[in-house]
Order: sequence, then structure tokens, then C-alpha cells
Amino acid sequence: MKLSARWIRDFVDLSVDDRRLAEDLTGVGIAVEGIGGSGADAVFEMEIGTNRPDAMNHYGVAREAAAIYDVGLKPLSGFGLQAAGASDPGAEAPSKYEKTDAALKRCSSTESPVFMITVEEPQLCPRFSARAVKNVKIKPSSEKIAHRLQLIDQRPISNAVDATNYVLWEIGKPTHVFDMDLLEGGRLIIRKAKAGEKLKTLDGVERTLSPEDLVVADAMRPVGLAGVIGGYDTMITDKTKNILIESAWWDPLTVRKTARRHGIHTDASHRFERGADFESTVLSCDLVAALILQSCGGELIGDVVDVVSKKLDQAPVVLRISEVRRILGERMTGGHVFRILKKLGFTPVPEGEEDAEFRVQIPSWRLDVEREIDLIEEVARLHGYDKFENTLPAYSGAVIELPNAAVNKALRTRALALGYNEAVSLTFISNADAERFSSASVLELENPLSEEARVMRTSMVPGMLDMLAWNLNRDVEDVRLFEMGCVYEMRNGERVEPDRACLGATASSLKRSLPVGGALDVSKGESAMAAEVFRAFKGDIESLLATFECGPLNFDRATADYFHPGRSARVLANGSVVAQFGQIAESVKAERKLRQDVFLAEFDLDLLHGFGARKVKIAALPKYPAVERDFSFVFADKVEFEAMRNAVGGLRLNVLRSFVPVEIFRGGSIGAGRYSILLRVKLQSEEGTLRDDQIAAASEKIVMALQGLGGIQRA
Repeated sequence: MKLSARWIRDFVDLSVDDRRLAEDLTGVGIAVEGIGGSGADAVFEMEIGTNRPDAMNHYGVAREAAAIYDVGLKPLSGFGLQAAGASDPGAEAPSKYEKTDAALKRCSSTESPVFMITVEEPQLCPRFSARAVKNVKIKPSSEKIAHRLQLIDQRPISNAVDATNYVLWEIGKPTHVFDMDLLEGGRLIIRKAKAGEKLKTLDGVERTLSPEDLVVADAMRPVGLAGVIGGYDTMITDKTKNILIESAWWDPLTVRKTARRHGIHTDASHRFERGADFESTVLSCDLVAALILQSCGGELIGDVVDVVSKKLDQAPVVLRISEVRRILGERMTGGHVFRILKKLGFTPVPEGEEDAEFRVQIPSWRLDVEREIDLIEEVARLHGYDKFENTLPAYSGAVIELPNAAVNKALRTRALALGYNEAVSLTFISNADAERFSSASVLELENPLSEEARVMRTSMVPGMLDMLAWNLNRDVEDVRLFEMGCVYEMRNGERVEPDRACLGATASSLKRSLPVGGALDVSKGESAMAAEVFRAFKGDIESLLATFECGPLNFDRATADYFHPGRSARVLANGSVVAQFGQIAESVKAERKLRQDVFLAEFDLDLLHGFGARKVKIAALPKYPAVERDFSFVFADKVEFEAMRNAVGGLRLNVLRSFVPVEIFRGGSIGAGRYSILLRVKLQSEEGTLRDDQIAAASEKIVMALQGLGGIQRA
């Protein structure tokens, strides 16, 4: 998000320039990613953590700046409150927001409230505040307010609507304004929607509601989705004369589910999902009212209506100075801890002797602070992470090595040597990816961050595809990555976390590893090159599997449907599938918008760990020379090299040292559906130099085995 540097400075007098302010804010966890513009138009590009909605606004960041530089924080006044007779903006602010009722009451009439508020769901809406303004004139906002909104990429709409947006970005509290004359029955009701009810929202979309939706309704119909978006039929227009301002506290989980269900994400839902300030509903109503009075004219109708169905008081947290020192490794005094917490708006009450312990009252805007360790983190970040001495943690006893650490280290070393960089992806994936790339039962999150991160990963393939796509979309063409970690499944009603490894490479990176002068397949064309790239990737797989003592490997084509059917394989060791690999299918390539062919492999580390690490074997160099013989055969396309290798291996020739393909040829005099393959055999004896008759006998057996597969030997 973007925040205006000048707007932040409205609330705190700072002697540092914007660049220094940005650096110091980043140092305490309020990250400024960049600065745009200059002078009064300087804008901070902010990256605020999801647990800090209190800092997703100018006043919240100003509070952090005041704590960093140990200067006073000005009360919330804004343009409107000054016009309404607010107190001196330079005065020191109390520990909570400056109360503004008195200032606004000076402008109010003596009429009684004209709107009744009924909360039928107090657990989901424990507080609802409203204030009415009559005889307003809707027009464009002042240049100053419009310019500030435009600086942070907010489009000015009208003076009344802009007042709500201005307050949202000033203090972080979403509010809403209704055309009061379009509300039926003189009341608002906070209730669950009825099945099949309709609501046309501000974006012009008519939505069908369900009983799971919480709505703001008048006497006849819903007029807003609670905490998400208002209704179209009661919005502010040029004809609006009377306005009802509402500000409430909504249950975060309810808002999140409603927003996801209807596919809406608004500035309001973004904040309500993370927890708004319970104590700011009246204040935000007053701030919006003050701005409307200044820009729209009119007068207040009665006093604010504040319905509190359930008080949300955060329990105080006990903070022990001994625990602060144990965690932070710093000889911090109780006085220093007290001053830090006080500057951040906490209320620490000393207990025990020599301030050895504090009972800390948490401010209403810090819903993320619940435990002692949270307070210790607050002390650490404001004290300055860079000010702590570098120390090693103490331990007693022997160092415990994790299971399979040695073999995993060897696997990692091999992958790095092959040119693959280690990467780490998210452990959350979507339901669609879980179904697409795995058949395992999923573990669903109770509180998912998004639809794309709803379940724990059952395969490492989605994460690897995302990382490859991320690089390709940034013009990094030659990418080789590997990842080692866990997947998460339900088996027989229990959660299991099997170990997996995943390898990913782009076709262009694999082509660079091919021999200079072209592929082994001497036929030309894109398909032939793709096949050769696949064989290069297969070589990497075999090299990595050589880390384990898994014996002879067998290959078959029974891979998952997200692989290319002609350029993929499974790897079997002792009859168990230990890996599958290949080129990603064209359909998946299109779905993920991959800009070139990519190759993936997924290894079952649980099975491979069972084989153990490969033992290094030392043998004396052979005393007698080896002999190589080439055999040229024509086979039907259905006969694969795996079948040839198994047939020759089944001869159990004690002089056979290797059996490899050298060259493949299609076309020319070779008929359709067939191919020619050149096979090279290496023969060697440990007892003496091979005689011609021994070589001929072994060669004859090899020829007969290949002919048994339907092969025709070429002259």
C-alpha cells in the first residue's frame, strides 16, 4: 500500500528526512519498500504484515514514528475537527484516541436520534455506532483532500464518500455512509441474510445471499454486506440530502468467509478480516461527520448512537523482566522496558520488587498482542535488533543429528553439483492443485489465507511450477531448482508428513548440458530435440538416485497425467516407485502460462531413505583390456530400450560390463512405425584377455536375445 509522508507528519513532529524515516520504520518492522515523489508529494510504498492492521494507515505509522524518536503524538484532529472546534492539534495525545464528542456536540442540534439500531447477532457485531447529518450538499471534495487520496491511488468520488475513504486511510477504520432518505422504516438491523435474498452491491453486481452472510438491513431489505461492501440502492448520489454514517466492529472470520464466498476484496474487508479497533467506532463516525460538516454543510441530527452488545476487553498480559533477558540475551532494566511499552501505547503496571514484573494492558488497536512473547517482540523491535550482541545459544549434552541428515546432505550436494539451486516454496496449495497433482486425502486449513492456499500441499509439483513460472515471467530463461521437504496427507484417519524432493528445470537450461554438435538422435526436428532434452534430464535423475543404495533401477511409462505421455517415466527400485519425472504436459503448460517447456521430477524420500546411503566401493583397476562391439538393429516403435536392457541383462554374462544406446535413426529406408538403434556392448574378463571365440559366443547370445524382442540385425 501507499502512504503519504506529509500526512504521517501531520501527527508527529520529526526532524529527520523522509529517507531516514523510511529506514527507521523498516528497522522496527513497518517496512517501506520504496519512496515515490518528493517534497509534499512524497509517498511511501509500504509492506505491512497481515498481523498489523493498526499500522495500515497514516496515524498508525505516525504512532510508530513517535515511539522510534521518542516524541509526542498529536491527537486526531484532521481538517474537519479543526473546523468543528477541536482542541489544539499540537497538544499531546492521551494513551487512547482523543475523544471528539464535545467538539461535535457544539455543532449538533437538540433533536433526538432519528434512527434505531437493532443488533440481532451480538457475537458477530458486538458494537455498532451511527450518526446522522441532514441538509448536506453533495459535490466534489476540496482540492487538498482529493489530492491526498490521489497520492495513495484512491479515486475521489464525492465529498461525503471521500470523507469515509479519508478517515479509513487516516486511522485505518472503515466506515460507510447511507442516503438516509432511501433507508426504509427508520432503523438498521444487523442480522443474518435470508436464503435467496438479493443485494445489489456498490460495484453494480446483484448478489444472491445465504443465511451464512451477515448483512446490514433496513426494515425491508439488506442494504450492505457487513464489513465488506455497501448496497447500490442506498448509496450517496448528487440527490442525497441526509446522510447516515455507520461504523462497526465485525467478527473477522465472518467477514473473511463472506468476502471469499462472494469473490469480493475491498479496503474495508482487508482490515476487518485482520481485526479492527473496537474502541474507534464512535471516533471514526465523528471524524467522518466533521469532514462532511466542513465540505457538505448541513447539521448533525442528535447525538451519536452507540450500541455495545458485548464488550471486547483484552486481558492484561504479565511480562517478566527475567523472561525478557532470557529471550533477548540483553541486560535490560525494568525502567527501559516500561518506557518502550509506554511509547507504543501499552499501559504497563509494575508488580513485584524492583519492577521485576509488569501487568500490561493491551491497547484496543493491537489485537495481535496476546502473549508474553508478543510483548518481548515489541521490546526487541523498538530497542533495535541491530543493538543486540551476537551470541551463541547455550546447550548441554551432545549434538543430535536429525534422521537421514547425512544422506539428505549428500543428495543436496549432488543437486548443487548438477547446477540446480535450492529453493523453498509455500506449503499451502489450492484444492484444485491438490486434486490435479495428487490423489492423497488433503488437510484443509481452518483459516486459509486465500483460495489459492486452502490446503496443506499433497505434492511438491504445484510449488515447483509456481517457482519456475515466477522466474520465466521475469525473463530468467535458464532455471534449475530443487526443493526438499514434506507433504501432508491423511491416511487411515491420521495425519502423516512423508518426505519428498522435487526437481525442476526449463528446457533451455537442459539444452546447454547436451554434447556439442547435437543430440544422439541423428534425425532432425523439434520433437527429436525434445526427446534428447528428456534424456538429459533422465541422466540428472539417475545421478541423484545414485545417492542411495537402491540397486538396479527400472523405468516404465505409467506416470501421472500431468506429464507428457511420450517424455516421462516412473523409476522403480525393488518393485517400488521411488520417483516419477518428465516433461510437463502441454495442457498444464497452458494452464500455468509457462513460457517454455519445463521438466519436473518428484522423489519419494521416505522410500529412498529406507534403502540408505550408497556405500562407496573400491575395486582394483582391471588388469586385462576391454573389448567394445556395436550392434545395429531395427525395432518396432513399441519396443523400448528398457526391454532390450532387461533381455541382455537376463543373460547374466559375467564378461558384460555395459550395454548402452549410441544412436537412433528414423526415416530413410526404415519403414514407418520402426526405428534403427545402434547399441554398444563392453566386454571384459577378470581372468585374462578375451579370446575371439569368447567374444563371438557372448555376441551371439546378445544378438539372439535382441532378436527375441523382434529385432532385425542390420549388416
